[in-house]
Amino acid sequence: PLVDVMLVLLIIFMITAPMLTHRIRIDLPQPNRNVQPPLNPPEPIKLQIRADGSIFWNSLPVTISELKAQLAVTAVKNPQPELQINASPNVEYQNVAAVLADAKRAGLEKIGFENTDQGGG
Repeated sequence: PLVDVMLVLLIIFMITAPMLTHRIRIDLPQPNRNVQPPLNPPEPIKLQIRADGSIFWNSLPVTISELKAQLAVTAVKNPQPELQINASPNVEYQNVAAVLADAKRAGLEKIGFENTDQGGG
């Protein structure tokens, strides 16, 4: 009986061993060593989306049209500041998705989410 167990273990190892050495080729981007990081990185933009759907740009209330204009101005800045979105846990998903879509259409590349205990009010 012990020989049977050992034979089964040997067969299992023979089957699984080739799978352990299987590799997946991933083409990673090469770092550009000629680009210098900015000396004074821009301040991140705090975008707050509250549960009632109201939007605040660095603590100042904005409408959707004002938000789109601000995003367009921000997208052409060099270096581009990061947009940090703080959405209330009770906000409807479509409001957050609309803001993300507007930021993407404007050309913003650095978008992050902030998680705080208050959750944007």
